[in-house]
Amino acid sequence: MPDILVVTVNEVANARIDRVIGPVFGTSIRSRTIVGNFLGGIRAVFGGAQGGYIAMVNQTRDEALEALKAHAAALGANAVIGMRFDSGEFDAGQGQAMNEVTAYGTAVILHPIN
Repeated sequence: MPDILVVTVNEVANARIDRVIGPVFGTSIRSRTIVGNFLGGIRAVFGGAQGGYIAMVNQTRDEALEALKAHAAALGANAVIGMRFDSGEFDAGQGQAMNEVTAYGTAVILHPIN
């Protein structure tokens, strides 16, 4: 996959937008194991950092960002501007919580200005 520039701003210094391709997104959904959820619940009772959940959310976010880049590359873009994350959690039944992260932005073709 070609290297895709991803920025949260709408303009990139020393570059101009030659073409706006359109919206792109990447979504990842992950869950912890039943044991992980149980141990996380015990830890929550006593307070403190939730390392397992932090790792899961970070991995979910990174996967969503990679999926965003793949979507942009498939459309012929070399950059995504205005990138944002949206996240949530939903109950998948039987006490299993799922973490969902979507990365989205606008796919463009940037051209460097010399």
